[in-house]
Amino acid sequence: MSFIFRVLRYISWPVVAGLLAAALFMLLLPETLNNAAKMETRGLSPGVSGEWQGPASYASAVQRASASVVNIYTRKTLERPRHPLLDDPFFRRFFSNSNLPQQQRMQSSLGSGVILTEDGYILTNNHVVTEADEIVVQLQDGREAMVKVIGKDPDTDLAVLKIDLDNLVPINIDAASMPRVGDVTLAIGNPFGVGQSVTQGIISATGRNGLGLNTFENFIQTDAAINPGNSGGALVDAFGNLLGINAAILDKTGYSVGIGFAIPANTAVKVLEDIVEHGYVIRGWLGVEARPLTRLAATKLGMDPPSGLVITSIYINSPAHLAGLQPGDIITRINDYWVVDNEKSMNLIADLSPGDSVKLEVIREGQKSTIMAVTGTRPPPE
Repeated sequence: MSFIFRVLRYISWPVVAGLLAAALFMLLLPETLNNAAKMETRGLSPGVSGEWQGPASYASAVQRASASVVNIYTRKTLERPRHPLLDDPFFRRFFSNSNLPQQQRMQSSLGSGVILTEDGYILTNNHVVTEADEIVVQLQDGREAMVKVIGKDPDTDLAVLKIDLDNLVPINIDAASMPRVGDVTLAIGNPFGVGQSVTQGIISATGRNGLGLNTFENFIQTDAAINPGNSGGALVDAFGNLLGINAAILDKTGYSVGIGFAIPANTAVKVLEDIVEHGYVIRGWLGVEARPLTRLAATKLGMDPPSGLVITSIYINSPAHLAGLQPGDIITRINDYWVVDNEKSMNLIADLSPGDSVKLEVIREGQKSTIMAVTGTRPPPE
């Protein structure tokens, strides 16, 4: 009997340990399954090493967005200059008709565009269609249509086009999703006219400005390849939602080196809505010209942070003039945002609607004060 008791006591510890392990696993199982479900909804799967890895394919995102991206072909008629000898008095004697007509030649270019609405409104870059005599859009399904230019906004390098076709697929926009550095991006367009193509990368930076490309700059920077012909195409996220309109690359060779820029979707949508409704983009305006305060001057004035804008001139009867601003005033804050540079300050004002109140913190002759102004409407570009 004592032998049997010793045997049972010997094997009881493994049994008890197994039961405890099973109980602990059951307690942790719901949380483990919940975490796995969360990762699965994000398109992730566990890797061999135990780390979570991204999806093996973005085909679903491309399929969702590609039908909304179109190829744009433009043609422009150019006058071929007459040969200089035809205008020389000596040689004109040898021609029976000295008023020979000038010859013409056609210049072709290409780009991309994005369908924003079911009734055929398309966004592209202004530089894609500027001064074009003829514009043709080709859809992914092969259909073609002549384009009507609804309006242009050179300040953001955007243009709104219109086509009359049925069964158009507008691109999806997730207004609640904000682009973040490190997010996966897909650039869809028609590079070099080879046909619709997709490149993949990440968001390298947001809020890029001061590049001298447009009047108002708030670019998304990406390393997804953007080449000639991609301009006006779509930059989308890993789910096929529009992030921005591809606009430019930063390279003197004209070919992608991993620094490309896209106009954010929220900016592009506002441009489209304003042009369709008003014919031009409605922006806030103060009516001042200013330059950045030098860091040395700001330090001498004891400014912290050492930055601001010095007003150099004011338009007569502008909102700034009516509010009492004067040349020489230093603007340090706009609606509780510190003034860092001229470009961001212009964007802050332009994003306001005419009639909005704006609070300006100003330094005048060494004295700080707060001035309230009411924004006007920025005059449309000529």
